[in-house]
Amino acid sequence: MSTEAAPAPDPDAPVEFSAGGVVVRGADVVVIVPTRRGAGGTRVLGLPKGHVEPGESPQQAALREVREEAGVSGELRESLGDVRYVYERAGARVAKRVEFFLISYTAGDPADHDHEVEEARWMPLAQAASALTYPGEREVVARALSRVAAER
Repeated sequence: MSTEAAPAPDPDAPVEFSAGGVVVRGADVVVIVPTRRGAGGTRVLGLPKGHVEPGESPQQAALREVREEAGVSGELRESLGDVRYVYERAGARVAKRVEFFLISYTAGDPADHDHEVEEARWMPLAQAASALTYPGEREVVARALSRVAAER
């Protein structure tokens, strides 16, 4: 588990839950640049993720978000654990938990991403483990890298 540096959440606020994917193809992972900017208007390099819809499992949500945001599909392998952080929305602190899954690429093209993403592309796993914007996502990619390396 990981915690990103941020202010404490409102103790009465519910925790938002999302799911995401670390899609691997050989030694590469698909990464995205969302249209929504980070703090101070900076570009964010991240992993595809999003809210779990009613009636949807976290695994289904991760596969759907990967298709929508990264233009690719894959086969679910295993959970890589949670990333927990706090962000600010409309002046309120919101606690968030994202469960990430290791997914093996099967088809698709990152150029087929949706409107919420400015760019999607393949990047070496080892590079992503240090290049992603947020520490929790870098940690999740490092876990994926160790699992993929153990298979070789």
